[in-house]
Amino acid sequence: MTSIRGILPALLTNATPADGPARRMQRYASTLHSSPERWVTVPTPTHNVSLPFRRGGFTSLTEALDYAARGETGFNFFDARGKLLTRLPYSHLRTEALSFARRLIGAGIEPGERLILIADTWPGFCIAFFGCQYAGIVPVPVPVPVGLGAKAHYIFQLRKQITAAQAVGVLAPDELVEFARSAAEGTTARLAGGMEIFTALPEAKVDLQPLRAGMACYVQFSSGSTRAPLGVEIRQDQLMANIDGSIAAQGLDENDSGVSWLPLYHDMGLIGFILAPMCAQRSVDLLAPRDFARRPMQWLSLISRRRATITYSPSFGYDLLTRRALTAPVGELDLSSVRLAGVGADMIQLPVLRRFTEAFKAAGFDERAFMPSYGMAEVCVGLSFGASFGGVKVDSFTDPQSGRSRDFVVCGKVMAGHSVEIRDESGTPLGERHVGRLFVRGPSVMPGYFQKCEETARVLRDGWLDTGDLGYWHKGELVITGRAKDLIIVNGRNIWPQDIEWAVEALPQVGRGDACAFSVEDGDIEAVVVIVQAYPSEPAEREALVGDIKQAVKEAAGVDGRVVLIKRQPGLPRTSSGKLSRTHAKSKFAAGDYPT
Repeated sequence: MTSIRGILPALLTNATPADGPARRMQRYASTLHSSPERWVTVPTPTHNVSLPFRRGGFTSLTEALDYAARGETGFNFFDARGKLLTRLPYSHLRTEALSFARRLIGAGIEPGERLILIADTWPGFCIAFFGCQYAGIVPVPVPVPVGLGAKAHYIFQLRKQITAAQAVGVLAPDELVEFARSAAEGTTARLAGGMEIFTALPEAKVDLQPLRAGMACYVQFSSGSTRAPLGVEIRQDQLMANIDGSIAAQGLDENDSGVSWLPLYHDMGLIGFILAPMCAQRSVDLLAPRDFARRPMQWLSLISRRRATITYSPSFGYDLLTRRALTAPVGELDLSSVRLAGVGADMIQLPVLRRFTEAFKAAGFDERAFMPSYGMAEVCVGLSFGASFGGVKVDSFTDPQSGRSRDFVVCGKVMAGHSVEIRDESGTPLGERHVGRLFVRGPSVMPGYFQKCEETARVLRDGWLDTGDLGYWHKGELVITGRAKDLIIVNGRNIWPQDIEWAVEALPQVGRGDACAFSVEDGDIEAVVVIVQAYPSEPAEREALVGDIKQAVKEAAGVDGRVVLIKRQPGLPRTSSGKLSRTHAKSKFAAGDYPT
């Protein structure tokens, strides 16, 4: 189950200048071949005047863009203050993508080769991504760096991704050109830099051969792969099947428009708010993740001003807004237009959704708009969805071993055309309300990891994908309980680490995303360890906090926990997408990197 939990704290310390994107867009405007009206301050409309609405049904991204470009809808890019930086109608996106494609060919890049795209939220990324599609070249979106002092680590990770993808080039936003060039040294990447080096290339006078049905589409690196990057191969057929199934499950129509702050290197941001809306000719307003981190209420302000109907976020995004609502003027918002507030990409926290509803019901938010969902990059993005405008369903599950109960959010029915089995350790499918490992088969399932045969063989067999996630059936719908590798087993009893983490994070001295729970062998037993990113200056305060954490662990899981307090620098280990890495934290603990 893919996640972007934890990215916001890091983004709050991002060294990128706040006005960097605005200056970049102004400079890039002068390089475009589209008409000047692209840069006016009026967003693209929700409705096309004459182009008939199509709910997907295309065989490739270029076929979908060729159709969408006949209308007036498109993407709108906003800054942290809600100011429109620029608009990118699909018609202009296509024109610029075709030009970019011919320049890639003019540079001698061959069909099927890979181009790394540092996926910041700006028009250049979209143009390059679709330009690759038209040129027959495979784009590889990768994250932007997060956090101060992250340069050396980011360059190290980017170099590994270039090597893993055997990429021939790297496109970076202006602020990250130095990073890209440093990472590309000594690799297969012969082009590395900003948009200006690509727009300076000659346009080849050739007939384009786009990536079509049955061919590649892009490669997405799994957010959990920190040591040896795993690139998920996404092909046109799998992507189109997933997009068609997702927008059907969501009931997308000609009246819908979206607002998103999700990162474009993550499947929920890229497919959910770039590729799928384009396939349905919908307009989307985009806010960069770092700008959302600085001014989170701008997310809801855009929805209110633009009368958007669709948005999505992991639980922590809704939680951040709820906290800000304590001091922000909620009464100025009108959220009555929202008919789909998706929740996914991480374990769904029911108390967070309830608090959000309470905080924003005066602003017109209807709790029935919540749509819990489940998915992962290995099936493109979404696999199951709650009912449209059906709100949150909750199931109270009692562990047969411990007798302890907890509430889980139901993640809906599996998308049409896909099959899911929940199996026990012997591989036998389980019935209703029995927790097991999720396996999925269907048209959205990836063909494998890019040039990683052994890793592919471990998760794919006879067309069935081992998701690595645990869950159970509830009246024909999926309930997700966590990752199999993260499950804590003490005295034969299953303990979900997120239960411990959420309980600890509820303490006033601990922030959201500042706790990490796992188990280690301690003689003949498994011991629970909780690493907490909080370190009061006074010894007495630290001792009191450790006592509070131990009590929270006892109440949440019925076990004693070993508590380790650490400082925020270097802090808890996270993946490139900001996800907490329990495996890495456990390794660091075992290596003695944390005090005991």
